[in-house]
Amino acid sequence: MRLIVGLGNPDPEYQWTPHNLGFMAVDELANRGGIRVERPEGKALVGRGKIAGEEVILAKPQTYMNLSGISVRDLLGKYELGTDNLLLMWDEAQLPLGTIRIHPDGSAGSHNGAKSVISSVGTQEFARLRLGCGPDHPLSSRKEYVLRPMKKAELEVAARMIGEAGDAVEMILSQGLDAAMTKYNRRKPEEPEEAEQD
Repeated sequence: MRLIVGLGNPDPEYQWTPHNLGFMAVDELANRGGIRVERPEGKALVGRGKIAGEEVILAKPQTYMNLSGISVRDLLGKYELGTDNLLLMWDEAQLPLGTIRIHPDGSAGSHNGAKSVISSVGTQEFARLRLGCGPDHPLSSRKEYVLRPMKKAELEVAARMIGEAGDAVEMILSQGLDAAMTKYNRRKPEEPEEAEQD
């Protein structure tokens, strides 16, 4: 069984912001597996089913981003899973919008939600899929950038990326992390069309 967690903020005003790309990826997987992610457990909304033939638990923490680790830790404990059964998905401002990157371990970078998970579970040795939302912004403006709604052109690129993330997770489940890394870590994002003003 695999616990697949997407990071985001539960408040409706953040629904279409870069910081909610993790939630969008969970929704994509839920649609593919016919899974309803709506049962409250471990400070998260969860759903259970099968994707690519493997039993999965999909989860969207309902804490604020910087407390996400509490939810992930509680879910791992409830289902008696180790971090080797965890796949964490989050937005990454240091990757271009449209790019995904898969790794078996590593630091959280500047992402407070991922930092919270590492702190709460006591290790950074777990699989992660990062969803690019850059270009990167200065630290002073990054928070504002990831919490503002994406423009139409950005949403179109994000939607393609989320679809690719769904394909990548299916490959992780069916063929393993290495196969997915080999295929998807080499890809470059499609360039967005000229930005519109909504």
